[in-house]
Amino acid sequence: MDAIILAAGFGTRLRPHTEKTPKPLLAVQGRPILDWIIGALPPVDRLVVVVNYLAEQVEDYLKQQQHVKNWVTVRQPVPRGTGDALMSCKKEIGSDRLLVLNGDDLYGVEDLSKLASKSAGIMTYPVDEPKKFGIVFPRADGTLANLIEKPNLEGRHLANIGAYLFPRSVFNIELPLSPRGEYEITDAVSTLAAQAPFHIVEAKFWLPIGTIEAWQGAQTADVSPARKS
Repeated sequence: MDAIILAAGFGTRLRPHTEKTPKPLLAVQGRPILDWIIGALPPVDRLVVVVNYLAEQVEDYLKQQQHVKNWVTVRQPVPRGTGDALMSCKKEIGSDRLLVLNGDDLYGVEDLSKLASKSAGIMTYPVDEPKKFGIVFPRADGTLANLIEKPNLEGRHLANIGAYLFPRSVFNIELPLSPRGEYEITDAVSTLAAQAPFHIVEAKFWLPIGTIEAWQGAQTADVSPARKS
């Protein structure tokens, strides 16, 4: 199994902290976000990190990290969405399955291991404000029935938290341009889920770091599930 981390974003919601530091390298309790993510990975044959903004800094970090020896970066010349970032990695992937993660969220070690045990899947986390998230709707057997962005719903629902396990056949999908002018990784999820069972893994731990407030809160949060024992 190979792994892809999507780390090409500009981190605009974290300005001014990301003016000179790429978001994946912002520190959480003394460690870069990217270090937490790579450190929580199950064993992988190769790590591919998609970069753009301040790419040299991310590459310098990767040269120093001790978690994964076989790694490479893919530079996304013009970020055109998460789907485009995924597809840009096709030539670098040699495995039959690939784990794909956002580069600005902390995930639990056990949760990622469970996701990696599937043939294909998506990781979710229960949220109380479904209008702010992509919401996952399961079938009775625990596989994905539908994925809807920011539905007009109330109550607790399962949010897509940006962690996926894809078969290599994902690279055969021709993604459409979304209404917001990007290529969305969720379109790949929906296409695969219509073809074969796409398993839902409900995470026990998830720490998104998309805003200054979230980043500041992460400094005192319990991040023990993201540490390997």
